[in-house]
Amino acid sequence: MPYATGIVLAVLTGSMARLAGFDRDRAFYPTLVIVIASYYVLFAAMGGSTHVLLVESIAMTVFACIAIVGFRSSLWLVAAALAGHGAFDLVHDRLVSNPGVPAWWPSFCFAVDVLLAVFLSWLLRRGALRARGTGLASAVG
Repeated sequence: MPYATGIVLAVLTGSMARLAGFDRDRAFYPTLVIVIASYYVLFAAMGGSTHVLLVESIAMTVFACIAIVGFRSSLWLVAAALAGHGAFDLVHDRLVSNPGVPAWWPSFCFAVDVLLAVFLSWLLRRGALRARGTGLASAVG
């Protein structure tokens, strides 16, 4: 059931973003990556472990940095971050013992992440979204 729910949510998210025009803004999918990655931090806070909160915050920061760099350079990095987070979901419990994570979350999140990565990749290949951004130099200067 978690996989099916994740698939339905990803299809609805991608479809509604497309229909509403949210994804015309290059920030949409990078923001999704950051929000998705933040849930493990929320679960760590719910679980009450400062150590796990720190570990999950580091992991979130890695995904957030990839999302930001991808926003500035190429949304292909963002698609890779979504797929990478899906892979992270599959091994998360072997890397971090986070007592706040619901048992169904990793499979649900895996389905959402991977399907959104596929959808974003499809949009980029079709040319429906501009893969390249403004570049890091112009963002700083």
